[in-house]
Amino acid sequence: MSLSRSIAEQMERASWIRRMFEIGARMKAERGVENVFDYTLGNPEVEPPEQVLAALRSAALASPAHSHGYMPNAGFPPVREKIAARLAKATGMPYTADHIIMTVGSAGACNVFLKSVLDPGDEVIVLFPYFPEYRFYVENHGGRMVRVETDERFQMDVGRIADAITPRTKAIILNSPNNPTGAVYSAAALGELNGAIERLDHPVTVISDEPYKAIVFDGVRVPETAAIIGRTVIANSWSKSMAMAGERIGYLAISPRLPEAALLRDACTFTNRILGFINAPAIWQWVVAETGDQTIDAALYQRKRDLVCDALAGFGYQVQRPQGTFYVFPRSPVADDLGFVQRLLEEGILAVPGAGFGRAGYFRLSLTLPVEAIERSLPGFGRAITAVR
Repeated sequence: MSLSRSIAEQMERASWIRRMFEIGARMKAERGVENVFDYTLGNPEVEPPEQVLAALRSAALASPAHSHGYMPNAGFPPVREKIAARLAKATGMPYTADHIIMTVGSAGACNVFLKSVLDPGDEVIVLFPYFPEYRFYVENHGGRMVRVETDERFQMDVGRIADAITPRTKAIILNSPNNPTGAVYSAAALGELNGAIERLDHPVTVISDEPYKAIVFDGVRVPETAAIIGRTVIANSWSKSMAMAGERIGYLAISPRLPEAALLRDACTFTNRILGFINAPAIWQWVVAETGDQTIDAALYQRKRDLVCDALAGFGYQVQRPQGTFYVFPRSPVADDLGFVQRLLEEGILAVPGAGFGRAGYFRLSLTLPVEAIERSLPGFGRAITAVR
């Protein structure tokens, strides 16, 4: 049996994140876990808030009859009502349960929407550096990813986005706070983008992918994209904000300002089923309905950010201090980021080359190590940059 050509090709360019994670697993077996510093995978190392675990125990032991069976493919109506009420409060917009589809994480939300709107050859604009799975999400449904670069501070350039729009453009994916850079897009830039979209002669919808929205630093507030850009759908999850990436629970929120909101809701509910998700996990729908405002303490990651960024800058690295997420995206001290990542391996440090995110000459560090492990790893960064100078 042969693989499909598209899957075979996608596997060839599969995520550097997973590739380095697998290298790390081998190194840990060879060197010992304590001698390997794994900065690869964005897998929160902290536990979910206690209120979330208490709600899980309650849902498992005392949930109403039939609460673990099939429900409408969009999710339990009372759950969607609570999510809609939170969004209405945050955005000032009249979200209702009919605008919410509970999904298998934010990834599921993105795929449900793209399946609903893309015809073969339709285009989706993605800002670079980018979360590399976006390419696969777009290609899953016959679309074509269009690359648009951000500026030297990783902020969006609306002029570049406008220049990239063609009659085949269906959507623009925004990820703020951004993986891998930690950049947060400003309200002014979002407003400028909304103006550019409103001037088009065909509809283009923004997918605001927001799994890191609660993890921000230095008092930064993430603008409500859906309140600023009229044609917006929100893809969100609790994977990062509640430190439960393995539970796969999220939602798609369709803007009440979309003229085709009801039609899109029906389409996305249908695609939620035919993509094989069927529905989001039942027990976690009940949990997030009760505890969806709970988040991990972002101060822990701010401390790690400061520790890493201060140390790297002291060694001579160029590093943009992230505004959010738990990633740092320094510039490689040599143009060959792949080669430099290999040099870091000699120090037992696993990083992901920037080429894997569409921005060669950088590398990404995930701050999901214990503070003690980070502190022990820092001299290795110093030795690595000294060796290549």
